[in-house]
Amino acid sequence: MNFAARLSRCPIAFDPDRGAEGAAAFADLAPDLRDLIAGAAGCSPYLSGLMTREGDWLRAALAGPPEAALAGVLDEVRDHPSDGLGDGLRQAKRRVALLAGLADLGGVWALEDVTGALTALADRAVHRAMVATVAEEIRRGKLPGAVPGDAETAGGMVALAMGKMGAGELNYSSDIDLIMLFDEARYPPDEVMEARASLIRATRKTAALLSDLTPEGYVFRTDLRLRPDPSVTPVCIGMEAAEHYYESVGRTWERAAYIKARACGGDIAAGARFLSTLTPFVWRKHLDFAAIQDAYDMRLRIRDHKGLHGPVVLEGHDIKLGQGGIREIEFFTQTRQLISGGRDPSLRDRATLPALAALAKKGWVPPEVAAELAEHYRAHREVEHRVQMVADQQTQALPASAEGFDRLARMMGEGDTARLRAALRARLERVADLTEGFFAPTRAAEWPEMSRAAQEIVEGWRGYPALRSSRAVEVFKRVEPEILSRMQRAAHPDEALGQFDGFLARLPAGVQLFSLFEANPQLIDLIVDICATAPALAQHLSRNAGVLDAVIGGDFFAPWPGTAALAEAATAAMAGVSDYERKLDALRRWRKEWHFRIGVHHLRGLIEAAEAARHYADLAGAVLRALWPVVAAEFAAKHGPMPGRGAAVLGMGSLGAERLNAASDLDLIVIYDPAGAEMSEGRRPLAARPYYARLTQALVTALTAPMAEGRLYEVDMRLRPSGRQGPVATALASFEAYQMDEAWTWEHLALTRARPVAGSEDVAAEVEAIRRRVLAAKAVGAAILPDLAQMRRRIFAAKAPDGAWEAKIGPGRLQDVELLAQSFALRSGDPARRVEAQLRIGPRAGLVTPEAGEALARAYRFLWRLQAGGRLLTDRPLDMDAIGEGGRAFLLRETGVDSLAALADRLAAETAAVAGIVEAALAAGTGTAA
Repeated sequence: MNFAARLSRCPIAFDPDRGAEGAAAFADLAPDLRDLIAGAAGCSPYLSGLMTREGDWLRAALAGPPEAALAGVLDEVRDHPSDGLGDGLRQAKRRVALLAGLADLGGVWALEDVTGALTALADRAVHRAMVATVAEEIRRGKLPGAVPGDAETAGGMVALAMGKMGAGELNYSSDIDLIMLFDEARYPPDEVMEARASLIRATRKTAALLSDLTPEGYVFRTDLRLRPDPSVTPVCIGMEAAEHYYESVGRTWERAAYIKARACGGDIAAGARFLSTLTPFVWRKHLDFAAIQDAYDMRLRIRDHKGLHGPVVLEGHDIKLGQGGIREIEFFTQTRQLISGGRDPSLRDRATLPALAALAKKGWVPPEVAAELAEHYRAHREVEHRVQMVADQQTQALPASAEGFDRLARMMGEGDTARLRAALRARLERVADLTEGFFAPTRAAEWPEMSRAAQEIVEGWRGYPALRSSRAVEVFKRVEPEILSRMQRAAHPDEALGQFDGFLARLPAGVQLFSLFEANPQLIDLIVDICATAPALAQHLSRNAGVLDAVIGGDFFAPWPGTAALAEAATAAMAGVSDYERKLDALRRWRKEWHFRIGVHHLRGLIEAAEAARHYADLAGAVLRALWPVVAAEFAAKHGPMPGRGAAVLGMGSLGAERLNAASDLDLIVIYDPAGAEMSEGRRPLAARPYYARLTQALVTALTAPMAEGRLYEVDMRLRPSGRQGPVATALASFEAYQMDEAWTWEHLALTRARPVAGSEDVAAEVEAIRRRVLAAKAVGAAILPDLAQMRRRIFAAKAPDGAWEAKIGPGRLQDVELLAQSFALRSGDPARRVEAQLRIGPRAGLVTPEAGEALARAYRFLWRLQAGGRLLTDRPLDMDAIGEGGRAFLLRETGVDSLAALADRLAAETAAVAGIVEAALAAGTGTAA
């Protein structure tokens, strides 16, 4: 359908005489179309003038789709020769302004179509102007080493579109904000300064070509002041210098500005690379609630500068910067993007309306609020366009007179000015209501009553590292009363306060965390819970406060995803990072958040100890599954791909049995199959055996190396064939031969729990087949129980229980149950790995009575709850005095008893019963007491 047929909404002419004059050249058109043109001309002297100058072009445009008319103008800009380029660009601007104005007033284009058309012209004009000015520098021999073809990429110079242009949201009479940079790497070091001088000249000429007012008008007013430190830097600066500036002194407003940044002219590829390097500056790896205060301060500075404080008065009100205006919605959106976009790339949209929709989809803005703000944003932008359309002025001020409001109403197609004014006021007030509460700092609550001892603790906080900066103190003052009030509501407030004191003392910095508390008061309750119950978790949290991001990230309390989904998420966490060490740190951050989640869920009773064990094992498996290909690729870059069929990583011990606790290390072995290959093929080839040995060491290093984000896991490889004396990686054939001919009984017991967790699926399948063959072959071994009895005596002689509350090592404790369970699996040739499944084999195979089997299972559940709960609370031997009243209450809940005395009695009873069953089973198999 052509443009004329799509024009449907007719503005009411404010000045009928002017409208008739402006539309006189179109008197032969259909009455409805003639009235629309007259209405537009009568409302806007600017549009009336454009109709006079571009009437013939407009007639042709009306005969076809407006999109085709726009494309024709853009093509003309692209193909325009350098001679007369300034006039050509100005003609293009007139035509696009006329087209967009009529399409907007006539209801043909939505807001995005109007702003998109204006932005497309700006992009094309900027690029064409840059190419022309740089081509002239090249022609004159001023750009070192450049040839004519280099003009198309502006000799390595790029224009970054900022603000509304970057977002594709240019308003009707917008200026354009550009940052001009050049790629120093394109020039030899001794020619960089000469190139810089040439490109500075080209930048100045580009700006003049676009913004100088001539008899033909102007293209776009061009502002170059958003560059780093504009008072002392030239109009075009090197990318390296700009990157250094942002990394060292870049401010929050500059981060917000770069949300919308986009390479629009010149060397687009170089601009994209530069923007990629700024990703860590713009998008912080942790949730950045400190940005709220920065945005609030920025809003106040703008209002102070513009004198925009006070109640809304429609006459002269700034629809952009004033209360309830466009900037409020943009700040509201951008600040939330800064908070959460570092963790979620889907929230990084440049444009306001798509960004609002994405934030609502991810739960950062209530959907009804996002929808309402989007509606108000569109209405505000429509008003802004009409205010500017009157005389092509870069203004966002509402009319100052009754006559001006009458004109605005008519341009909106509204015959009742009073109704328009009421709607405007309602929208401004509603936007202010929706956004103001988000930005305004929280008012401090009243301080609770505290004991003298508690007051002394609180008075000492001002000397802690987290409160060194005045900003940290300012934010903390607002949340401190709330923290203390919630501490007072804890079951054991003095204990909770003491643990929080330790948490605060270890905290290296405070602004981000205190801002997080201010924006999310529910986190204070979580901190109180942790401090009152789990000192070890509080200590971990003080060193890794970033894990709190996960709590408000949207899925902290969602159902457990399982190993496969976790492995995909772990892989994604590393995918956006190119550097190997940064990948390892990214994985460490990701793992800490999920590890923290499991601990919190266990602490709050959302999962029981057995579920937590499985979750910790899933997490470790996901880490290994995601990490192995990254380590292998890094190793292959030097030594070539894995020779043969590759390798499988086996989880042994508790990892194999999927029974980890909060402090578990990982028992691993690596099995490889060279498949006849003697060497790898790479820059530095290795023989197969040293290749896999060194690859395994690389994996262990990736897991255990202390980095900026800590370790992933401690690793134990002593369960490999021949233990410490054996190679760290074992060939598949050697593994089978060793297990069949040389392995000790304890190694066969360990094999009952072996589970492939990463690496080649084919090799893993063969390892599992070997495991089953070995178990079947060794099931009839007469030495199993005598060897187990001897092993048990050695274990107890080497290590006594760690205190009265030891649940793991000692007669009748977890290790005793697990060894007996492994013997059930081995003696039956059963491939079961999990402890509970292995325990069920005993009664089924007649190795113990059903009553003994039930007693073992019951004791194991009890002992695991005590062990897992204790490891969550502390990384030291369990001391009931040290863990405090909250920790003791947690353990009593976990073990299902009501007092420490009852817990001690049950521990003694269960371990005595288990020890009796184990000793009887061993005695039956050896003919002697164990």
